[in-house]
Amino acid sequence: MSESSWGKRRYRTTNWKAYNAALKVRGDLTIWLDKDMQWQAVPDGKPGRNKIFSDAAIQFCLTVKCLFSLPLRQALGLIQSLLRMAGLLWSAPDYSTVCRRQKGLNVQVRYRPSRNGLHLLADSTGIKFLGEGEWKTKKHGAERR
Repeated sequence: MSESSWGKRRYRTTNWKAYNAALKVRGDLTIWLDKDMQWQAVPDGKPGRNKIFSDAAIQFCLTVKCLFSLPLRQALGLIQSLLRMAGLLWSAPDYSTVCRRQKGLNVQVRYRPSRNGLHLLADSTGIKFLGEGEWKTKKHGAERR
């Protein structure tokens, strides 16, 4: 018996050029880095050594880590290469700095008013924010009861 006799539908690609182009587009990655971003920390006036990197820089590093499911050291390597490709002369924070700073990080999503509206991009990468129940199911599997 063939698969079609079981009721499964077979798809045949007839336009290979368009199919290959569509597959290549799925792997396209574009990341915009704002050159006006405050990457270096502003001196806070407290005694002791000042912070080198801003909270926004640490937040960016942790976002990339979570977005691509990378270990922290690999994420920092990716960030360093992104900064280099963007032509920015910034350095990426080191591992111990990010580990230490992530504990007390005050995450802020700043609002920047615009007259042109908001541009929101969504694609088929499967990026999804999980709630508590979905996270638990993903981590421990479905309940057996």
